[in-house]
Amino acid sequence: MNALQPLFNAITVIFIAVTMFAGGLATTLSALRAVFTDLRLLALALLANLVAVPLLGWGLAALFSLPTAGFIALILVAASPGGPFGAKLSVVQKGDVSAGTATQVLLAAVASLTFGPMSTAVLSVADVGARISLDVAALVRTVAVLQLVPFAVGLVVRHCARSTARSWHPVAALVSNVTFLMVLAGMLLGSWHDVVALLGSRTLLAGFVLAVAAFAAGTLLATGPSARRTTMGCVTAVRNVGPPLAAVGIAFDDAQAILGALAAVLISGLVAVLPIAAVLGHRRGDLT
Repeated sequence: MNALQPLFNAITVIFIAVTMFAGGLATTLSALRAVFTDLRLLALALLANLVAVPLLGWGLAALFSLPTAGFIALILVAASPGGPFGAKLSVVQKGDVSAGTATQVLLAAVASLTFGPMSTAVLSVADVGARISLDVAALVRTVAVLQLVPFAVGLVVRHCARSTARSWHPVAALVSNVTFLMVLAGMLLGSWHDVVALLGSRTLLAGFVLAVAAFAAGTLLATGPSARRTTMGCVTAVRNVGPPLAAVGIAFDDAQAILGALAAVLISGLVAVLPIAAVLGHRRGDLT
């Protein structure tokens, strides 16, 4: 996988950028305004993602008595909301794509500032690991370049040239779908030995339970119709891998045990939430 790592990284970048661009193409300014002016929805989304899920991660790590590597990995994942897969799952479940994409971008931006303090606080109180000091400016730039800018460009195209947006959206959605599958395959191929080594361990189970609990928290702490609430659930369940990877490289010297546990937590979380989104999408498809 080391030889293919640059290719995998490039595909991941394409997936994130195209997914956000497609989200912008499918979003109207009125829909976006409705999300950002719904202060109760935004406050509940921030509460779910920045408070409830980190506390759930800490509680599950303690409940399952995870080994040090698994404990650290679960805390880092729980403290990092705004994963681009969340926007993708809003499409898979035929949910409120505008609300899901806008909220995911907002969470990624906010988490670029809160991830370091939150994860450091939990690990310090739990007396696990080292103090995490991240380049906040670099995280903000990454979020801006890969998520905010493509979404804004798609939004401008939708607003200024609606017919163009309609013709481009199916192509962007197709590229997003294909690269989504390639990223999933790359994660499995690149970390299968780490995941296999953790089979039967509590780390995989903790990652699975965290994703399900995060989906429940995001759905319950949301407003509006069912499609919007379950969309918030999927956005909450999918965490952002970038900050945890940076933290492992900076604070833990790329410790292989923590990287393996991180991959296991992320993959088990996707295994938990993907079927939920697929079932919701199937049911909503039957109703149309």
